Amino acid sequence: MITEELKEIALNDVHISLGAKMVPFAGYKMPVQYVGINAEHEVVRNAVGVFDVSHMGEFILKGENALDLIQRVTSNDASKLTDGKVQYSCLPNDTGGIVDDLLVYRIDEKTYMLVVNASNIDKDWDWISKFNSKNVEMHNISDQTTLLAVQGPRACDSLQKLTGINLSEMQYYTFQKGTFDGINNILISATGYTGAGGYEIYFENQYAAKIWKDIFAAGEEFGIKPIGLGARDTLRLEMGFCLYGNDIDDTTSPIEAGLGWITKFTKDFTNSAALKEQKEQGITKKLVGFEMVERGIPRHGYEVKDVDGTIIGIVTSGTQSPTLQKPIGMAYVATEFAKENSDIYISIRDKSLKARVVKMPFLK
Repeated sequence: MITEELKEIALNDVHISLGAKMVPFAGYKMPVQYVGINAEHEVVRNAVGVFDVSHMGEFILKGENALDLIQRVTSNDASKLTDGKVQYSCLPNDTGGIVDDLLVYRIDEKTYMLVVNASNIDKDWDWISKFNSKNVEMHNISDQTTLLAVQGPRACDSLQKLTGINLSEMQYYTFQKGTFDGINNILISATGYTGAGGYEIYFENQYAAKIWKDIFAAGEEFGIKPIGLGARDTLRLEMGFCLYGNDIDDTTSPIEAGLGWITKFTKDFTNSAALKEQKEQGITKKLVGFEMVERGIPRHGYEVKDVDGTIIGIVTSGTQSPTLQKPIGMAYVATEFAKENSDIYISIRDKSLKARVVKMPFLK
């Protein structure tokens, strides 16, 4: 049996020295936790934590037709972007599902950066390349790029010591390039997938050790800690944010996933006619949030049933919420059960345990 060799991120040895539990994730060795998921989760909600998410993919698209290509492959309307703005979007496939969800950064009129999921880097590259009929210059800079997500209410206080950019004035989903930690041309983005506020910082691997060390020195007085992917998952779930491979994939449509807000029919894109028809005619299943009424922790892949025991859906994500101290989850259910306060039943260890559909985000 051939086992694929895992890639190492630039700070691999630093994480090991900090006692991180390293696990295979999307083809990389990644830190899943340092001291424990719940403790790390609390650090991000209440102070400031640093995630190394360098496994994510970054593509640069350049040229006269860069926007045209992005418009044809993504569901959101990237023509609305101005320099320094970021947009959440997805790459629809031609069968009704999603190739990936991504961020689109407009660097200037002819230069964009796409940030994609680690597990989909090659798939996304091939997919976008297939539509590149107008000679857009494409660069995959994923392997040369380190990405740190500094998240939490004290993120701004920590990072402001290292840059002249006024971080507190940066609006959500905007970015600036400038000097950070004495290094020029660093991209700082007011984004993140935790709902706790904060920034994402993109830079070349060669600066990783220095920037990591200096961020921790700057945040020391605020209780800064390294955070693993385990807490990233519980944090994003409390916000009702989709995770590719769990809540959305090649078989789920953006309309079913509640991503109609990033699906703009003011332009033509891959499979847009079919998705528009789906939106107009209605859907048979829908992604909902739920809280357990009876005791039990829902997990990905568990069946969802009605009161009579008929299968009506499947759990896509589930956990014990560290902040809310109760079990929460997301599931695709038949549309008639998708209304708020509907009772549904989750199959946990051969028992059907009662849950209730709630409006997301779970954390208000």
